[in-house]
Amino acid sequence: MRLPVAYLTVLLLGIVLSSAAAMYGQATDHAKEEPTEHKVTIEGLVRDIACPIQNHKASATDFNLECAKQCAKGGSPLILLTKSGDIYTPMSTAMPDTSQNEKLMPFLGKFVRVSGTVYARNGTRAITIESIEEMKGVKLNTKAN
Repeated sequence: MRLPVAYLTVLLLGIVLSSAAAMYGQATDHAKEEPTEHKVTIEGLVRDIACPIQNHKASATDFNLECAKQCAKGGSPLILLTKSGDIYTPMSTAMPDTSQNEKLMPFLGKFVRVSGTVYARNGTRAITIESIEEMKGVKLNTKAN
């Protein structure tokens, strides 16, 4: 029995599209990413995590300092936000982990250079801080909305 050309074309197109979708899903499946770690030096703003997650206008140099202080005072975890928008969550080298907020509070709202070990998994980055210093020459707008 011979199948019509149109039927074969649709069948072949379906197979090709299904294969492409499966390959795309495998290429973007972060759940299979292996955790990594490496020594780095990064530069970024010390601030609370809430605002840059919820307010995409907030950046490492354009932010509301009073809001960041209130969030930090309320217990929001402090993070490092780079100029490119990458977020690094500070963590200790201990297990179980301990809060790094107390260590970072003197740097809240300041642009810093941090050296340490970055651990990455599924797009999330954490850093153990070995050294931290304020970069006083970076211009910051701390009155943004």
